[in-house]
This record gives sequence, C-alpha cells and structure tokens, in this order.
Amino acid sequence: MNILVTGANGQLGNEIRILAGGIPEDHALAGSRFIFTDVSQQEGCETTYLDITDLDAIRKIVSDNHIDAIINCAAWTNVDAAESNEALCEKLNADAPENLAIAIKETGGWLVQISTDYVFGKEPYNKPCREDQKGTPTGVYGMSKLHGEQKIQASGANYVIIRTAWLYSEFGKNFCKTMLNLTATKPQLKVVFDQTGTPTYAMDLAKVIIKILERPVQGIYHYSNEGVCSWYDFTKMIQEYSGQTACDVQPCHSDEFPSPVTRPAFSVLDKAKIKETFGLTIPYWTDSLKTCIHNIMK
Repeated sequence: MNILVTGANGQLGNEIRILAGGIPEDHALAGSRFIFTDVSQQEGCETTYLDITDLDAIRKIVSDNHIDAIINCAAWTNVDAAESNEALCEKLNADAPENLAIAIKETGGWLVQISTDYVFGKEPYNKPCREDQKGTPTGVYGMSKLHGEQKIQASGANYVIIRTAWLYSEFGKNFCKTMLNLTATKPQLKVVFDQTGTPTYAMDLAKVIIKILERPVQGIYHYSNEGVCSWYDFTKMIQEYSGQTACDVQPCHSDEFPSPVTRPAFSVLDKAKIKETFGLTIPYWTDSLKTCIHNIMK
C-alpha cells in the first residue's frame, strides 16, 4: 500500500513516522510505502513539500505515487486565533480536506481525516458525545472542522473520519509539554477545572489509524484515551508523573482566562463504535500520559 501523510511534521504525523519505520513483517501493512508531506521541513526527517490547498498539486502527487490512502494530519489548530482568521481557517480545515477527498476518489483509495471534539460544545451535554449527535460548535475552529467533515462526506470518496480530543505527545507544542515547563518554573499555577474531556496520546491514535487502514470501514468514529478529567486534573497528573511537585497548582474557573471563543464545557467522546468496529482495547489516559512523560524526560 502507498500511503500519503499530510501535516507530517506535527504531533500525529511524527508518531506515524515512528510506526512506519517499525511495521512487523507479518502485519497487513508490511512493505507499505509512506510519503510524508508538509509545508515545512523538519531537521532529520525526509519531508516532501505539499500544499493541501492546491488541488492540482495533490492530484499530481497522488497519481505519480499511486497513492492508496491519505492520512490527513494537517489542520489549523490555534483555536483562539481562528476567531480572527476565519477565511484561512476554513480554507485549511474545510476546503483542503475536500481537495484530498476529490483526489483520492479519483483513485478509489481511502481518506483518513482527523477531526475534533470541538464540533460539539454549544449544548449542555452531560453524557459522552456519540458520532450521530448533531454538531454544535462554539467557535470558528470547531465550525471549520465540521464543514471539513461535511465536504468529505459530500465528495463521494471513501473516508474514515476520526474525531479526537486534547491531543498531546513528545512532539511540537501541546498542553502536556507546556505544563511540564510551567510546573518546573512557576511557584504557583491556576488551571481550569470546569472544562471536562479526555486527553489523547498521539501515539495511541497513530496506532489506531494504522490498524484501521488494514481493513477500513467507512464512517465517523470517536477516539480518545479512556477516562474523564478536567484540565486541572490533567495538570495534576503531569505534575505527579514528572516529579515536579513544588509548584502549587490550584483549580479555577474558565472566566479567569478570557478567550475570544467559548470552549466546550463537556466534550467526552463515546468510543463504543470504534471499539466494536475495529476490535480495539483503548488505554486509560493516565497510563498513556505516564508513557509520554517518561519519553519526554528520557
């Protein structure tokens, strides 16, 4: 199988790079060729330049390399800045995935699109969000990702859309790495406790994507690690596992950190569908966090 990975220098793309280099010989994807693309270069990593807003460029790389599947890890992810960059956010999160869908449809291949829990949030949910639940985004970012889902579905391409949440890893900028730095350098820290969800270790998600590509089943799926916590709880466990306990971490309300967008207060994802469809056992969030922090500090 020939697999094109976009946004390859981000958190998820880097984890897929690691997996691609160690697929066992008896695995269904053994011998697959991965082509890693991005609009930027990363030292020590082979990256092909690809602008996913350019449909002709996508068509060419898909055709020239006989691509069977695209994993789209590229996106605008700055939630606050999206509010003042609506057109660009829509272009990257909705129009670009549509381009990928159009190009892969022409070959009969598959598109794996990464979406977000931010497609929910406006309604006062108090139970995990299901895939068939109506999207109610609270800001430009969530709306652009929902539009991307809709455009992929309308394209007629073969697709797997995976909504995930609170992604972190050893790579790039993310909440885990930020809190590791802050708890090591600040005497006191306030972290919101009134936003609830589930952290997701990017390596766990990358493994699921590789498994899904063995035998794709079209649809929208939810994936995060198991369990539920607030950002405050997340920070306390980061602090515990890193041993950086000198910082006094205190819970606070969201309104103490003014933002141009209202974030979902409850965006826990129901993962029953993806577990049943692909036979998954999903790690508990603290177990995966412990692994990631060990890797970072190592």
